[in-house]
Amino acid sequence: MSAQAPQPTPLIPLEVLLGNPERALARISPDGTRMSWVAPVEGVLNVWVQTLGKDDAEPVTADRDRGVRSYDWAEDGKSLLYIQDAGGDENWHVHVVDLDSGTDRDVTPFDGVQAQIIATDRNRPDEVLIGLNRDNEQLHDAYRLVLSTGELTKEVTNPGLMAWVADCNLQIRGGMTMGPNAEIVLLVGEGSDPSAWKPMVTWENEDGMLAGPVSFSPDGTRLLLLDPRDANAARLVSLDLESGEATVIAEDPQYDASGVELHPETRAPQMVTFLRARSEHEVLDDAIAADIEAIKAVHPGDFDIVSRTHDDATWMVAFTADDGPISYYLWDRAARSATFVFESRPDLHAYTLATMEPFSFEARDGLTIHGYLTFPPGAERTGLPTVLNVHGGPWFRDQWGPHPEAQWMANRGYLCVQVNFRGSLGYGKDFCNAGDREWGAKMHDDLIDAVQYVIDQGFADPDRIAIYGGSYGGYAALVGATFTPDVFACAVDIVGPSSIKTLIESIPPYWAPQVAMFHKRVGNPETDEEFLWSRSPLSKVDQIKIPMLVVQGANDPRVKQAEAEQIVGAMKEKGIEHDYMLFDDEGHGFAKPENRLKFYYAADRFLGRHLGGRVEEEPAR
Repeated sequence: MSAQAPQPTPLIPLEVLLGNPERALARISPDGTRMSWVAPVEGVLNVWVQTLGKDDAEPVTADRDRGVRSYDWAEDGKSLLYIQDAGGDENWHVHVVDLDSGTDRDVTPFDGVQAQIIATDRNRPDEVLIGLNRDNEQLHDAYRLVLSTGELTKEVTNPGLMAWVADCNLQIRGGMTMGPNAEIVLLVGEGSDPSAWKPMVTWENEDGMLAGPVSFSPDGTRLLLLDPRDANAARLVSLDLESGEATVIAEDPQYDASGVELHPETRAPQMVTFLRARSEHEVLDDAIAADIEAIKAVHPGDFDIVSRTHDDATWMVAFTADDGPISYYLWDRAARSATFVFESRPDLHAYTLATMEPFSFEARDGLTIHGYLTFPPGAERTGLPTVLNVHGGPWFRDQWGPHPEAQWMANRGYLCVQVNFRGSLGYGKDFCNAGDREWGAKMHDDLIDAVQYVIDQGFADPDRIAIYGGSYGGYAALVGATFTPDVFACAVDIVGPSSIKTLIESIPPYWAPQVAMFHKRVGNPETDEEFLWSRSPLSKVDQIKIPMLVVQGANDPRVKQAEAEQIVGAMKEKGIEHDYMLFDDEGHGFAKPENRLKFYYAADRFLGRHLGGRVEEEPAR
């Protein structure tokens, strides 16, 4: 009897994969008596709170539009903080939810102003430091908010800093500024007068993108830094503020130190994270070593400690896996035991999910490039329709874990290829710097070399390959359609710039303090106009010969609507096949679930039409 061909796994509904989670972002309150999470209310994500040991969970916010996507407990243990914008304009307002009274206050109710939470600290539980560009749209001044009264007072006027640094007593003690050659200078002083601060560290542009302060010591004499000076990758160091001497605490020759876990009271570093093929933790404090070893045995995924009580008796731990939902557990340190809380998307257990497989290849110039392959479960690994899914940033990286788009693509029958091309973060400064002034050039070559790799391995059908991405990934999709149209069968561009010159000239005003970084790493519109035009998809629109799906948010402050309109207008003029989706109530991506699903249904049909994958019929709404 001949062997039967592998059967495709059941179709996973887009709403299960890419709609709202059932619950997510679990946190433990500072006093350990309550926990919180976000979950839908009438289809919109809101914050819920429950007393531990009781069945009294209820929503404490009442958003009916974009949903709450970022929040945390205030240090007083009775208030929650979250930020919200309007229509994706990124003019964030800070909201304070008082759990005793049930009130939800917008404490920064200023039109056209962006608020940022600078810092909170357990030593000042009734206060929050907030940045506001109220007086100068390019600069955020530092304000102090008193939670109990709502009083908001300006403390420090910004003299040109791109970021503030607060100490453990919630006092502004420093900041970072960027020089004309994109060097970053860390200024630190005894008081909150920036004119009296002195430069402590200078990171040249070549020092990479992950340099910066982590935390002051409680006595204010030392500062933890992520510091790539005198090394290839960012190291965790302790800087003596009197002598300027830096002591290395943790390092890796290739991978940047990323997350740092601090003791909630002493602020001493207890664990540092390196994002290698998977997330790996290095324990620095013996006091938590046994906890970490025991936590590793709870779940096979990678974990993060997402919140801790003030007495450090209880942790909220989140486990991520590539083939399942995010799982949350409460960790009792005294008993060294984990109590399951919930999973983000339990409905996924009804379906077969794919695994993300790390891979690497040698680019045409010899540089080693890393990434991930997600194959359709149960399918033969030969001649597959393929989607090159390019991450945004570009100063970002793909990593192992729950990736809804990779699962969607694999479930539809596509091989999903994710590439950490040169310029991506996490692999040290040499790798990051290799992407300088390489938009549309060597950065794109890495993507094409990845495509050639999966073709050479026999995995991919060379006639059925799509390029797909958002933000920089959208730019890469446009480059794929214009610079290398023979490689791809179709392209999906989500909020991607079509002209680098107009992109840089129209950045949000509050990015002005760091515009030198764009000039150094991408190009200067004033001196590199011809160069930037040569790297812009709009300059080669005549070469498009593949169908395109272009998606844009009308309120996007980073990649303006004009970036989509100018490439769509050029395609219309030349009669090039394309679909264009404009969301009037979105910005740089999709916050509203109905918009997110509308896009994914369209992309599902688009990829199915041009690559031959499976398609889910969109339900009538």
